[in-house]
Amino acid sequence: MSSSQRTIKRKTKQLARAVGGAPQRVRASSIVRRTEFPLRPPRTPGGVDRLPKVSKTGANFETEWARTAPARAARTVMLEGVVRPAVELFARPVRVGQDRLEDLDGPAIFAANHHSHIDTPLLVTSIPEPWRRELIVGAAADYFFGTRVTAALSALAIGAIPIERAKVGRKSADLAAELISDGWSFMIFPEGGRSPDGWGQPFRGGAAYLGIKCSVPVVPVHLKGTGKILRKGKTLPQPSRTKVTFGSPLYPHPDESSRRFGARIEQAVSELADEATSDWWQARQRAHSGDTPALYGPQAGSWRRQWALGDQRPNARRKKRSWPPL
Repeated sequence: MSSSQRTIKRKTKQLARAVGGAPQRVRASSIVRRTEFPLRPPRTPGGVDRLPKVSKTGANFETEWARTAPARAARTVMLEGVVRPAVELFARPVRVGQDRLEDLDGPAIFAANHHSHIDTPLLVTSIPEPWRRELIVGAAADYFFGTRVTAALSALAIGAIPIERAKVGRKSADLAAELISDGWSFMIFPEGGRSPDGWGQPFRGGAAYLGIKCSVPVVPVHLKGTGKILRKGKTLPQPSRTKVTFGSPLYPHPDESSRRFGARIEQAVSELADEATSDWWQARQRAHSGDTPALYGPQAGSWRRQWALGDQRPNARRKKRSWPPL
């Protein structure tokens, strides 16, 4: 062995002693690194781009567990023991039009206007049997499924599934269509969010698309008075009277597009709004002549829209307007 080789060997031994052991000694940290997988996710090799992390909230939240028998039993207890008494206390609802569903058989899509957070519990407790027994609710993925806690509560309490409203995604639509095909009824607010000023918003095409895709009827529903209880921007509810009006089921025509079917659904809810603020006969006359007021009110300045809407305080005396208060 040459002198240079002896020097290298001596330096190696000195370095090994400096870091805490002989060259052949296996350190504890090395053992930990070797046993990370499968106890921990494997490390990405150098030079390879890391895959983006898949979020488990929002549209990716798994809700299948919420449709199991134990979860459905717990949901029934919560709805009948907690939600229904709260709805009766704050909303004092009057429900009409259930007789229009007598000939309805099988699953259906319930599409309603949206003004308040109380709309969901009010409609869930108003939909009659047997549709309420197997009902899923389309809820905004970015709002109700933003965290695991809120997502789990939404899925358990009302049977919600995440629906993307900020972008068009097939995952939400495919999940809803699959469940409807399996016999579940679906509740959705086609406006996509609560009204910002008390007037309605144009309907989106989700309800129409699912009705055509799954060949099921869409039941139009109008909710009156919920904006006085907990409208957008308010945190404390104020009791007020409400009215839930069910319309006759709408069936998609052969070769009808989602746009046309969606327009029929929106028109039906507008006619129910007219009926709820006047009476059935006057509403039918205006519908026949094409004079049904639109849900989203006059296209004018904010002061004019507010004037036409009337006083929205819970106990205010309703003033007669040319546009029906919603």
